Amino acid sequence: MPIKPQSHNGDVHVPVHVAIIMDGNGRWASARGLPRTEGHRRGAESVRAVIKAASRAGVEYLTMFGFSSENWKRPSGEVMDLMGLLRLYLRKELAELHKQGVRFRVIGDRSRLAQDIQDLIETAETRTRDNVGLNFVLALSYGGRAEIVDTARALAQKVKFGELDPSDIDEQMFASSLETADIPDPDLLIRTSGEQRISNFLLWQTAYTEFVFTDTLWPDFRADDFEAALSVFRSRERRYGSVGV
Repeated sequence: MPIKPQSHNGDVHVPVHVAIIMDGNGRWASARGLPRTEGHRRGAESVRAVIKAASRAGVEYLTMFGFSSENWKRPSGEVMDLMGLLRLYLRKELAELHKQGVRFRVIGDRSRLAQDIQDLIETAETRTRDNVGLNFVLALSYGGRAEIVDTARALAQKVKFGELDPSDIDEQMFASSLETADIPDPDLLIRTSGEQRISNFLLWQTAYTEFVFTDTLWPDFRADDFEAALSVFRSRERRYGSVGV
């Protein structure tokens, strides 16, 4: 039976969109004398747990940073292993995501991914397109700066060919030209492993996002950790630059 978000009524205590930087897989594995790949495999279990927890909590959008544009610089063997795990995840998890009513999509430069992975992504997106549960967005080969540059270039092309007046370009138009045009900006960003930076993730979209940093390594991150982050979010007053109550 599909798991549907339980809150669509504007409850300010439930973030509409949660973004997560999944960090610490390698350190988790190293601490146990295991290859880094095992950390990534264990991390996939955390993805499953958090998807279910987000749905139960009433979160409508969940974006996870799966593979950054900078990750291509990692050793070729590790990149190959990560791509292999991605293939396995896309093949194995699609049926379960669909069963839960999750709508799946990918943002990022998928042209750098192998063709079979691109095909798996397209299949997953097509199959789950009409689902009405949680919107699960996976950022692959994604970089926030690259997204902004690509958007600026596309708008510049329109200006060049006389399709757009430069004076018409404002924040709303720019945002509507990003890959995330139909996705609300994140209310909450969670980063695991103790690191306190956003690492080129959703740079434009996180202008007014609340950040929660946790020392928990991603492979150990589970539903109770996610709920704890939501609790921190609920304790904060979001002022968007204005004076608080």
